[in-house]
Amino acid sequence: MPKQLVRILADHARRYPHLEVADLYKLLHQAAMGSEHAVSDEEAVRAWLERELATMGPGPEEPLVDPIAPHGEIVRVHLRPFLAAGHDPEELLDAFLRTADAYRGSIARLRRYWETAEEMARQGRLPLAHNEICEFGERMARQGFPAIHHTEIYQRVYRPAYRVLARPFLPQPI
Repeated sequence: MPKQLVRILADHARRYPHLEVADLYKLLHQAAMGSEHAVSDEEAVRAWLERELATMGPGPEEPLVDPIAPHGEIVRVHLRPFLAAGHDPEELLDAFLRTADAYRGSIARLRRYWETAEEMARQGRLPLAHNEICEFGERMARQGFPAIHHTEIYQRVYRPAYRVLARPFLPQPI
């Protein structure tokens, strides 16, 4: 199992104890596929960011940059600390669009990441049932590994507000 991915998954399980299998899948889907699925057109993406910034409200303490893929090539940039640090949302929007345009995800990579999660659950290193992870993965495979939303409980408890970026496109200085 890739040690860096094991650390990422263990860290997320610790930080987000209400994480469900679908939220784990979303994390690994973003790590493997980037943000391409989230971009329909620039104006829609801009409106989505502006709406989220205006309505996100308070949330848990989060790092500004949260590596979600081994070697840190894909990260979540959490909006609350991003704004608190005085960064420009336009730069974040540009980085998000550049990531969607340039980063090519991989179903094979997603399968490898998911196998790591299955093995961690089998070993009792994730607080999720091994059979539930396996069944969910099989269902997502039959559907062509679609992007999904966070679960209702995850959204209610953690109020996620972030953008998925490829590290080379992070606004500077971050």
